[in-house]
Amino acid sequence: MSEELGILELIIGASGTVQVVMLILLLASVSSWYLIVQRVMLYRRMTEELGGFEAHFWSGVDLAQIYREGNEALADGATPIGVESIFRAGFKEFSRLSQQSDIEADAVLEGARRAMRVATLRESDRLESNLPFLASVGSTSPYIGLFGTVWGIMHSFRGLANATQATLATVAPGISEALIATAMGLFAAIPAVLAYNRFAARSDSLINHYDTFVDEFSGILQRQTYAQRARRSAD
Repeated sequence: MSEELGILELIIGASGTVQVVMLILLLASVSSWYLIVQRVMLYRRMTEELGGFEAHFWSGVDLAQIYREGNEALADGATPIGVESIFRAGFKEFSRLSQQSDIEADAVLEGARRAMRVATLRESDRLESNLPFLASVGSTSPYIGLFGTVWGIMHSFRGLANATQATLATVAPGISEALIATAMGLFAAIPAVLAYNRFAARSDSLINHYDTFVDEFSGILQRQTYAQRARRSAD
C-alpha cells in the first residue's frame, strides 16, 4: 500500500508538463484497451459467422432458400455480416441481371462478381476499422513517455542547480516521476502493438476466406447462368 501511495504522490507532485504527458498516455491506454476488447468480440463473431454460414451454404440447401432465410432474419432486425453479406450482394445482383434476357451470361456473372467485390471491401473496412489507432498508440506512446522522462529529468536538474546542497534525495523525486512517464508509455504501447499484430493477421485470414468464397460462389453462378441461357435457347 505504501508503494502505491508513493507512486500516487509522485504523480500528483509532478510538474504540469509531465502530468499532461501522463494524462495523454492514460487516455491512450484506456482507449486502446476498449478497442482491443471490442475487436476481440468482433473477430470472434465474424469467425463464428463464417463457419456457420459456410456449413449451411455447402450443405446442399438451395441458394434461393438461403437468400430467403436471410430476408427473414433481416426483417427480424438482424444485420448480415461477413460472408453472408457477400453472398446476399452477389445473389441479389445475379437474380436481377439473370431476369433480363438481353444480357449475356458473362455480363451477368461480372455484375454479380462486382457486387461481391464491393461487399468484400465493405467487410474489409469493418475488420480493419480502428486498427490504425492501435498502431499509432503502439508506435508513439514510448516517445511520448520518453518526452515526459526527459522533461522530468531537466526539471530535476534545474532544481538541483538552485539547491544549496546537492544530494541524491534532492533529485530522486523528479527522476522517479520521469521514469513513471516512461513506464506508462510502455504500458500503453506494448498491448497496442501485440493487439495490432494479432488483429491484422486475423483480418487478413478472414479476408482471404472471403476472397476464396467469392471465387467458389462465382463458379456456381457461372454454371447456373449458362444453364439458364441453355434452357432459354432450347425453348
